[in-house]
Amino acid sequence: MTVLAHGVTASDANDDLTRDALAVLQPGFEGTAAPAWLLRQVGEGLTAVGLFGRNIASPEQLAALTAQLRAERDDVLVAIDEEGGDVTRLEVRGGSSFPGNLALGAVDDTALTRDVARELGRRLAECGVNLNWAPSADVNSNPDNPVIGVRSFGADTHLAARHTAAYVEGLQAAGVAACTKHFPGHGDTNVDSHHALPRIDVDLDTLAARELVPFRAAIEAGTKAVMSAHILVPALDPTRPATLSPQILTGLLRKELGYEGLIVTDGMEMNAIAGTYGIERGSVLAIAAGADAICVGGGLADEATVLRLRDALVAAVREGALPQERLADAAARVRALAAWTRQARAAAAPGAPLEGSAPGIGLEAARRAVVVSGAAAPVSAPYVATLAPVANIAVGDETPWGVAAELAALVPGTGSGVFPEGATAADVLAAAGERTVVAVVRDAHRHPWMAQALDALVAARPDTVVVEMGVPRAEPRGALYIATHGASRVCGRAAAEIIAGA
Repeated sequence: MTVLAHGVTASDANDDLTRDALAVLQPGFEGTAAPAWLLRQVGEGLTAVGLFGRNIASPEQLAALTAQLRAERDDVLVAIDEEGGDVTRLEVRGGSSFPGNLALGAVDDTALTRDVARELGRRLAECGVNLNWAPSADVNSNPDNPVIGVRSFGADTHLAARHTAAYVEGLQAAGVAACTKHFPGHGDTNVDSHHALPRIDVDLDTLAARELVPFRAAIEAGTKAVMSAHILVPALDPTRPATLSPQILTGLLRKELGYEGLIVTDGMEMNAIAGTYGIERGSVLAIAAGADAICVGGGLADEATVLRLRDALVAAVREGALPQERLADAAARVRALAAWTRQARAAAAPGAPLEGSAPGIGLEAARRAVVVSGAAAPVSAPYVATLAPVANIAVGDETPWGVAAELAALVPGTGSGVFPEGATAADVLAAAGERTVVAVVRDAHRHPWMAQALDALVAARPDTVVVEMGVPRAEPRGALYIATHGASRVCGRAAAEIIAGA
């Protein structure tokens, strides 16, 4: 056996290298219990696991799952994409008990945002989740953005900044690490990075005055993690997307902004990376650029993927393409965050409710976010027509949205139907008959077919009630117009209460 300096053997060094390569991965998996392969990899050095809607059936099941993982490694990072609002994993089958960022921005009460994030963090912590890939700090400066929209606090830079900071503070007060995303800012894109590589053509002054302001606020608030965006920003790096750019991750985020916490990549299987670099090469380039953790598992969720990425990192070190010191530094940052979450968990009294917890705060926030134009009038047995766009992959198509179920619980005889892309006002009227129509839309300004159907519907039936559950852009229309600033279950409930006169 070869003996290296200070008595370290080649075998020891190889073991350390393999463990470091495992430590920087955040993979997903299939099922509602931890598979044997995942427990084995956690035991061998895997330090983080990512959860998705497919892994969650109930709070009790989720708590049992995280306990399984911690039986192998007490400080394992259990991460989740739980923004509340439209993007929920905890309540993927019924809709979130919290409004999303746009609703909180519409209220513009930072104390409310802090309390909502704290309550959400409390629920995550109770289930054993200790890293949340949230909040979205993106300034939604492009109203046609197909992937951010209601996930942003709004189009105003300083509003987004103060609510990002409040969200980070609230979430971490519950002992759950925040992961502020998508650096350096995904708000001015018109392409979904799940499908292709977006490009933001703005100058450095605009970036500094707009995109970077909320991230500076998050860093000042102590965010434990930052997630990179798969976007090309030529003013910062003309050739590589942010996730793979040393200029952006090391030069801008680390050196210029002074950020010392964990840098996590967005999902490496997204086509912006996988379709251009491949996930193995992309992962090596990301770590070399300054990322510390590789998020993968939204679509690739098996042991073979974990081993492929581990081996790609190890090979890159041995071939000189990735400095071993950089990989070791990345792994150390992952372990440091894992240690923080273990300390945060230990500081909480087991089984005791978090001081100041507010179980009903989500509905309160959703009610405060609603904006109404027109006069509410009693409705009897209305017909809810949901004009449904193609589902956003970031949100997921399995989460129900709208007002039909909530209104049916308040108004007997409520009927409903879902009308997909291409539906017309005639289709809705044929289904509704003589009943008052409640037309529910989502980002009508981005979908010409939806806007046309809505205009024709209101022209034919002036008593139509319109509920916009996306980013409100058009002039209010209909006898009653309700903007909820989000499509979560509580947003639907708040709108239903107004329609029903509750």
